[in-house]
Amino acid sequence: MTPHRFTFDGTPLTAVPGQTLAAALWAAGITSWRTTRHQRAPRGAFCFIGTCHDCLATVNGRPNQRACLLPVRPGDTVTTQEGTGHDPAR
Repeated sequence: MTPHRFTFDGTPLTAVPGQTLAAALWAAGITSWRTTRHQRAPRGAFCFIGTCHDCLATVNGRPNQRACLLPVRPGDTVTTQEGTGHDPAR
């Protein structure tokens, strides 16, 4: 199997085909890819079944993607999600 290439905050990474984003980030040593709304506390995967929503990330410009359920696709651009992932001016 040829690994998929994707980026996280501008850093090129790879994922095994079918691997979730959370698993690929953990495999790369990255355990946090979101901050909470008020305290800006770091968050990453917790439940791995899509229930807790701690693993939300911004993928290809779309905020609030559950990294524990989302398979990595070739060329994905993933960024750390700050708070809700939406522009606070809106």
